[in-house]
Amino acid sequence: MYRSLGVNRLIFRSRIVYYVKTGLIDQALQVFDEMTRSDCRVFSIDYNRFIGVLVRHSRYDLAEHYYYEMAPQGFSLSAFTYSRFISGLCKIRNFTLIEKLIRDMDRLGAVPDIWAFNIYLNLLCQENRTHFALEVFHRMVDKGREPDVVSYTILIDGLCKVRQFHKAVDIWTSMIRKGFKPDNIACTALVVGLCDGGKVDLAYNLVIGEMKGQLKFSNLMYNTLINGFCRAGRIDKAQAIKSFMKRNGCESDLVTHNVLLNYCCNEFMLEEAEKLMKKMERSGMEPDVYSYNQLLKGLCQANRADKAYLLMRTRMEPKGLCNVVSYNTIITAFCRAHRTGRAYKLFEEMGQKGTMPDVVTFTILIEAFLREGSSDIANNLLDQMTVMGLLPDRIFYTTIVDHLCKSGKFAMAYSVFSEMLEKGIAPDVVSFNALINGLCKASRVSEAMHLYEEMQNRGCCPDEGMGSDDGEGLYS
Repeated sequence: MYRSLGVNRLIFRSRIVYYVKTGLIDQALQVFDEMTRSDCRVFSIDYNRFIGVLVRHSRYDLAEHYYYEMAPQGFSLSAFTYSRFISGLCKIRNFTLIEKLIRDMDRLGAVPDIWAFNIYLNLLCQENRTHFALEVFHRMVDKGREPDVVSYTILIDGLCKVRQFHKAVDIWTSMIRKGFKPDNIACTALVVGLCDGGKVDLAYNLVIGEMKGQLKFSNLMYNTLINGFCRAGRIDKAQAIKSFMKRNGCESDLVTHNVLLNYCCNEFMLEEAEKLMKKMERSGMEPDVYSYNQLLKGLCQANRADKAYLLMRTRMEPKGLCNVVSYNTIITAFCRAHRTGRAYKLFEEMGQKGTMPDVVTFTILIEAFLREGSSDIANNLLDQMTVMGLLPDRIFYTTIVDHLCKSGKFAMAYSVFSEMLEKGIAPDVVSFNALINGLCKASRVSEAMHLYEEMQNRGCCPDEGMGSDDGEGLYS
């Protein structure tokens, strides 16, 4: 009898294997259920294998069902199956079941393998649950799961993204102290995170200062440091890093040059920007649309819109590098110089040349024509925008509300503001400011206060200029 039950078990297992190999998971489920309901004895290994199959095929609800079915029978998963199950559940963010599985493993004296451990840490950081990620990290280490460089990198990246820079540095220091050698990915995660938080000197000292000679750094890391020092206005340090990267066998790339080009244009160093563009071309590095758009921006900020237009026509257009950003930049410059007719002509030209305007284009032009009192042209532009199927965004609505308030048309401004809310576009502090300032100037303080309270309820923090352009109004 026992021999016949053993044969039956082998037959069941063979049938399940066949269906799994042919991708017929539902049929495999039926056979597995038949086996568990038969007189044939089922072992822990059967549940382990089958739950593993369900996890591989992303059938997590069924995997959970059979997990709860096996527990009362005294069965448990192997550390390997637990780890695969946890890894799979991370894809669907089932934190409740993940934590239960980890607790069950703990009772068995087991811990997830390094792959599951890192996948779970990464998920927690993606969800901005870095405090809990740190708890899990230390808890697993205490239970014998040694982290690797990837584990530390995940935490460093996650902590920097939520701006907990001191904790990220602590994790980095701990990793070095324990004898781990950071790889390029770890170094880049720390540098990118710290530079994004304005801590470029700290990033430089921790990585370049301490790790040089031990690792060949990536272009991304060098470019991030160069960008960080440029943003801090320290072009000498940025240039020094560019020289350092070359000495260490890492050639500057298009991103490096674009970072420096952006700095030159922002600082009105237009001759230097032109020289850099020519240097790029001589070295065989073709500037891209971003490069040219930076130069356009610099020229426009220096009130040289005509030269910007000439650059677009003679150098960008022949290379097919004009895009909507290029046109918007020059249209904005013409509008600011009160040359709305020229701006409108360029708007017509862009359509003729196959570059379709976007919401930004229409917002720029509508604001300019409203400001000069040409409401008919503004309305015509709004009609064109509607025909093109372009939906107004928050900036568009704020622009219109601001203009209506400045024109004393508060009822219409409130109506446009309400329309924005009805369309599900959440106003920001700028949107509220535009309407509140207008109401204050019209001595409609009670309405302004009501709107101010609504703004606070929505989680918008008032700025110092709330109430009027000169900082008075609600706070006066």
